[in-house]
Amino acid sequence: MVLKAVCVLAGAGETSGTVHFEQESESAPVRVTGEIKGLTPGDHGFHVHVFGDNTNGCISAGPHFNPHKKNHAGPNDAERHIGDLGNVTAGENNVAKVDITDKMLTLTGPYSIIGRTMVVHEKADDLGKGQNEESLKTGNAGARLACGVIGITE
Repeated sequence: MVLKAVCVLAGAGETSGTVHFEQESESAPVRVTGEIKGLTPGDHGFHVHVFGDNTNGCISAGPHFNPHKKNHAGPNDAERHIGDLGNVTAGENNVAKVDITDKMLTLTGPYSIIGRTMVVHEKADDLGKGQNEESLKTGNAGARLACGVIGITE
């Protein structure tokens, strides 16, 4: 049974998009696909945040989803937040195409990302290599441009 989820990203500015999540089975990696518009060209941090709460804009989403209390890192690092998905890259057309396969994300069980918030950030994520305390928490990715709650879909 294929598990599917979707997230509609919206922000105070022009940044918006739709991200789809698909998992072939409970033990399979999650494929994340979609498109985000209204970004400046270059890299932008892309993370799952802990709360599915956008009542006060993206700030209500809380910190990165990190139930194992690890330091922030890149998506290919063994020690990282579950929500650390690295960067999406916008081209000169201000659009980022998303196509990520991640083995830590899951759409089931106690560490499911369903009901949590996806956030795209203003700056590039330094993947925890920024040599400062903030890098180990957020990757120095800056302001939250757009966000949305991850929900179940058909």
